Amino acid sequence: MLTDVAVVVTEPVPAFELGIVSEIFGLPRADPSLPRYSYAVCAERRTPMRTSSGFAVQSTHDLSRLATADLIVVTGAAPPVPPPTPALAGALRQAADRGATVAAVCTGAFVLAATGLLDGRTATTHWAYAPELARHYPATTVDPDRIYVLDGPIATSAGSSAAIDLCLHLIRREHGADVATRVARELVVPAHRSGGQAQFSAAPVALPGSGDLAGLLDWAADHLGDDLTVEALAQRAAMSTRTFIRRFTAATGATPGAWVREQRVRQAEQLLEKDNATIAAVARHCGFGSPDTLRRQFRRVRGVTPEAYRAAFRD
Repeated sequence: MLTDVAVVVTEPVPAFELGIVSEIFGLPRADPSLPRYSYAVCAERRTPMRTSSGFAVQSTHDLSRLATADLIVVTGAAPPVPPPTPALAGALRQAADRGATVAAVCTGAFVLAATGLLDGRTATTHWAYAPELARHYPATTVDPDRIYVLDGPIATSAGSSAAIDLCLHLIRREHGADVATRVARELVVPAHRSGGQAQFSAAPVALPGSGDLAGLLDWAADHLGDDLTVEALAQRAAMSTRTFIRRFTAATGATPGAWVREQRVRQAEQLLEKDNATIAAVARHCGFGSPDTLRRQFRRVRGVTPEAYRAAFRD
């Protein structure tokens, strides 16, 4: 169970990413029933460190604190990211070996790659630096479009605010979709963002009528058991199928089919955590139709069967 979190900083400290991790894991939530964590900011030396914004911060602990953390989050500044010192590299490798989750936000992926922890794994980073990461570390498969990637005990996120998505996913993995949603609600952010970095890697284009999709998305999220084929959604949006797909993808960063699948899986998670309904009933309620379809799509998106997911929250 995730109870102990440590974030590693080096100079210049990325103020935004440190703030995100500290907000999510370092502060008590307004809802006292939500999880609380033992939290530490770690560096090799406990001296004031310059941030990317110009002000200074000081760590609460040295690297010895990493030995007890269940989750270690590594930050990074704009490239070129200095390679980790032998002490930091060794501490990160030891943490992964003992079963801790080692995560990198934004360009922290360069730090993990330099330790060898990304060798043979898939990872992501800010879209602007993904080619550089792939070029310098060919043993790592770099996916430039993913918001975050979990590969075994190693996690990486895309740039800046994607740290929120990764942190919420780690909470979802440990505590379930309901807890992650409640934390997201306190942060006033989506519990899950559909689509990848491609929607952010170029200047956004205001497409005529794209604002009309907000109402459609709300309706679809409330009617996941209905017919939500591309053709049905396009008809409801009063668009041709081709125009609807183009505008939907531009507005959300995901195809209509991928977005609907994700929403249905999220609803299935909540029912599996709280409800005693049969797998067949969950499948019907969420719009998957049959238990086999639910199992196939759930495993595709979450990597486990619905039965295994439910069992994890009944132990």
